[in-house]
Amino acid sequence: MDMEQKEFTVFGKSIEKLSLIYGMFLIFWGIAISFISGSTSATSYIPTYLGAPIVIFSVLSLYFPNKKKIFMHIVVLVGVVILLGGLDLLRGLINGNLFENFWADLSKLMMLLSGCYFVYLCVLSFIFARKNKNQLD
Repeated sequence: MDMEQKEFTVFGKSIEKLSLIYGMFLIFWGIAISFISGSTSATSYIPTYLGAPIVIFSVLSLYFPNKKKIFMHIVVLVGVVILLGGLDLLRGLINGNLFENFWADLSKLMMLLSGCYFVYLCVLSFIFARKNKNQLD
């Protein structure tokens, strides 16, 4: 990461655009896994439910850059919820029934890994913004 940059980027995308892509991925994942597994449970759509606010607040941060800070803090808060939800995978590990419900545990694993990486990127973005702000002052 070049500190000469004015904006934090990952794979050439701003954190707002990356958040939008991540939210859309979560929405697609929840729908796809529910369809593939034939689940009629509302819980199979949990990634979709959590992806929706990420998409909404990412779009808002792109359209209202003066409010970007609050919108992106909400996005990372949802990311933390995703990470914590993925930790439920440990319950199956401890109880010895990991992947008995393959699709549900696969979703939990996806939420754990992607949520962890997403929150990590958001924290890096916040650190970058803080350092950039301090250099401007």
